Amino acid sequence: MSQEQDKIFFRNFTLTLVFIAAMMVAFYTIADLVTNKKGHAGINTINTNDSISISNANPANGKNLSQPCAACHGADGNSINPIWPKLAGQHASYITKQLKNFKEGNRVNAQMTAMVAALSQQDMEDLGTYFEGQKNNLGYAKPESIDLGQKIYRAGDNNTGLPACMACHGPTGSGNPGALYPAIRGQHSEYTVTQLKMFKSGERNNDVNSVMRSIAVLMTEAQISAVSEYIQGLR
Repeated sequence: MSQEQDKIFFRNFTLTLVFIAAMMVAFYTIADLVTNKKGHAGINTINTNDSISISNANPANGKNLSQPCAACHGADGNSINPIWPKLAGQHASYITKQLKNFKEGNRVNAQMTAMVAALSQQDMEDLGTYFEGQKNNLGYAKPESIDLGQKIYRAGDNNTGLPACMACHGPTGSGNPGALYPAIRGQHSEYTVTQLKMFKSGERNNDVNSVMRSIAVLMTEAQISAVSEYIQGLR
């Protein structure tokens, strides 16, 4: 390689090492947060049976079952009203877990509890697989929210110990289906704000190992608003 190519190679190699180091720091920060917050009076750990394994799902049946869902979430999982989440492109495992939590009362929403009452485990997996196969229409962030939102999403806040969102949800918001971390890119900012506030107050408590409650409690209103906008435009 030429001298110039050597410089480019080592520069890219160094950047890669820095990124890996940042991800490791964020991971251990989250692990420490979860360990320390479990004893916090405001966080009550519940058993949500977080093990989800999907192997024989039928997306065609899921499409048939999704007809009642369309009224709020859209026929293809792209909801128009920002108070209801987009389901298109969401991991089947995460959707299945949420439906199961609604049915078992571990996530509370009167409307959803009624919708899932008659669903079997297989139905939930079929629905999850159908929506996972749909294309998310994504969205756009308000320009004035991008700087702070990007900082929180990619770096967190060292002053308060807030970890970066991308440590679990990935650089592009694609999530991690095995760990039941949802895909969040393109999600409505209004919905994300609501969920973060519910995690912060403890009103929503079906997060795996209390991870989201341990994180949201460290966030300010401005950070919640900005990062939700940034996520809406993430792609």
